[in-house]
Amino acid sequence: MLKDEDRIFTNLYGMHERTLAGAQARGHWDGTAAIIKKGRDWIVDEMKASGLRGRGGAGFPTGLKWSFMPKETDGRPSYLVVNADESEPGTCKDREIMRHDPHTLVEGCLIASFAMNAHACYIYIRGEYIREREALQAAIDEAYAAGLVGKNAAKSGWDFDIYLTHGAGAYICGEETALLESLEGKKGMPRMKPPFPAGAGLYGCPTTVNNVESIAVVPTILRRGGGWFSGIGRANNAGTKLFAISGHVNNPCVVEEEMGISFEELIEKHCGGIKGGWDNLKAVIPGGSSVPNVRGENMRDAIMDFDGLKEKGSSLGTAAVIVMDQSTDMIKAIWRLSKFYKHESCGQCTPCREGTGWMMRVMERLVKGDASVEEIDMLFDVTKQVEGHTICALGDAAAWPIQALIRNFRDDIEDRIKHKRIAGIAAE
Repeated sequence: MLKDEDRIFTNLYGMHERTLAGAQARGHWDGTAAIIKKGRDWIVDEMKASGLRGRGGAGFPTGLKWSFMPKETDGRPSYLVVNADESEPGTCKDREIMRHDPHTLVEGCLIASFAMNAHACYIYIRGEYIREREALQAAIDEAYAAGLVGKNAAKSGWDFDIYLTHGAGAYICGEETALLESLEGKKGMPRMKPPFPAGAGLYGCPTTVNNVESIAVVPTILRRGGGWFSGIGRANNAGTKLFAISGHVNNPCVVEEEMGISFEELIEKHCGGIKGGWDNLKAVIPGGSSVPNVRGENMRDAIMDFDGLKEKGSSLGTAAVIVMDQSTDMIKAIWRLSKFYKHESCGQCTPCREGTGWMMRVMERLVKGDASVEEIDMLFDVTKQVEGHTICALGDAAAWPIQALIRNFRDDIEDRIKHKRIAGIAAE
């Protein structure tokens, strides 16, 4: 359980001022120049020591990612790009940072950009986030007016500019290379890797793409020390994390907790329990719509971190916890996700372009029971032909929910097919 003094986001619910004065009163922008003056190597080493892993879903070690950026420039500029395209169904944590605590992100952008020798940072924000963009732009304007960014940012001797770019609401632009394509004014389609963005990213220059939460926690980690952050949670799963809990709980919420909290404690302490009690829990999607669901009875003792959820056959992802009770039609719920991925596929890779539509149409028939039992295995087989055969992870994201449905709720699918068949015979 996270102690109050260890919270990084102290205005998550907008109870205080989100202005620069409010942020400074809560300890942000404190000694920023002193942090920068400690130098690039110190910052990167401290981030490695903190054990912070990317908060956008993949969980790649942040300090290590930064260290891939070239130490010496070859004449090309370097860039930091912040991925604020929060489009994963169920995920709504970054919007709370941008709405209520935007200065944590702006300060994080300055320090992270300096660490990677970048004089410019681009924040790419989701098309549907209108109010969030306004709040974030106001924070950027305040920071410029106060001399915290711009020439000689925060009196550190480092020149730094920050730009906010509004997307058009495409899920695929949350994939880092598709985001870079969109930022360059092209159609949002993932690039082949290599080259990786650290070698050739935005405009062919060295670039690092990080999630909003990953960057917003940086100033606090550096002020309090990497050892403080790594002391929260478990080894390889360090620090605090924003959890976005939705669905059939008494009090859906976004909350900052320590990594490694148990699912039961998370739900009981912050969400007022499961609607109808624990016996009424049917399934949980623990990390946003693309991760496999877990049956309710297997989820209660789950450890909410990267390794804990891997043991349950799922993943932490973005920590968007979607709770489903016994009233949920699991087949219909997963069909709805299939429909989403079919709609959002960019169509570049044949397995994804053809497979997402095919999987959605089979799911549509399974919802009604208009299928044969043999088709369940055929559907599973097709998900395996999509998974791992595409440039980006959208193919995997479309396949995993269906695979987990078949693994965990095969009886429900077979029962529906049988009932439909019996009803058809009776009607004759």
